[in-house]
Formats: sequence, structure tokens, C-alpha cells
Amino acid sequence: MSNVPENIIRDMINKAIDARKFAYTPYSNFKVGAALLTKEDEIITGCNIENAAYSPGNCGERTAVFKAVSQGIKDFKGIAIVAGKEGGELEYTSPCGMCRQVLREFVNPEEFIVVMAKSESDYKIMTLEELFPMSFGPDNLR
Repeated sequence: MSNVPENIIRDMINKAIDARKFAYTPYSNFKVGAALLTKEDEIITGCNIENAAYSPGNCGERTAVFKAVSQGIKDFKGIAIVAGKEGGELEYTSPCGMCRQVLREFVNPEEFIVVMAKSESDYKIMTLEELFPMSFGPDNLR
């Protein structure tokens, strides 16, 4: 199903695990790390950042996308997500609705993979299309 080699998926998961260490989550203690794979096989990481007012916070997936776009990178193959309560076990975590919509802006949902991982050997892969069927994207505005 995935056109991304196993060794790169493991690298993405490990980088997402590392990125999770920087999550700022004083309210939920639910830490998310994300590792976004570009078409050039560069990995750009992000973590979630909470805010006392809640809505100004940002998810790890969107942090990675915004970081990439701010560096001029707009073509992506996949993203790895690791998440769980601080001090607890990692759990399979899919992107929230807002993150799915932001990802949809820059990817082909039929090809873009979402790796939801508990570890580098325990993960699930789905396409963005499977997670976000009938999505609205740039092609709808052409």
C-alpha cells in the first residue's frame, strides 16, 4: 500500500517520538510528535503547543506543515504521528479534523500516508483519503 520504504517509516516514527519531547501541554498532558516526509525525503518535525485560551494552540501535525511551508516546502509523501499522555503509553492517534484539512491542501489524499505509531515496529498506516473521504481541496476551486 505504501510507496514509502520501511526504513524511512521507522525513521519518521523515531523523529516523531523525538519531536514529542518538545510538546508544550500543561493543560491536557497529551503530547503529540509529528514527522512530515517531503517529496525529497526530508523529514520536518512538529509538536503540539497548548495555550491557556485553548483555541490559539496548535497540533503537532499542523506545526510540521506550517514549518515546512514557511521554508518553501509544499510537496509531501506522508506523516508519522506518535501521541499519548505524559508518562503513559503511546497510542494510535490520527490527525484531528483541522489537521486533515490542512494536510489536504498540499497532498494527493489517495497517495499521502498517515502513520499512527506506538513504536517503530507497532504502527498502522492509512491514506489521507481513507481518513478524510470526499474531502474539499484546491481542486474544488479550479
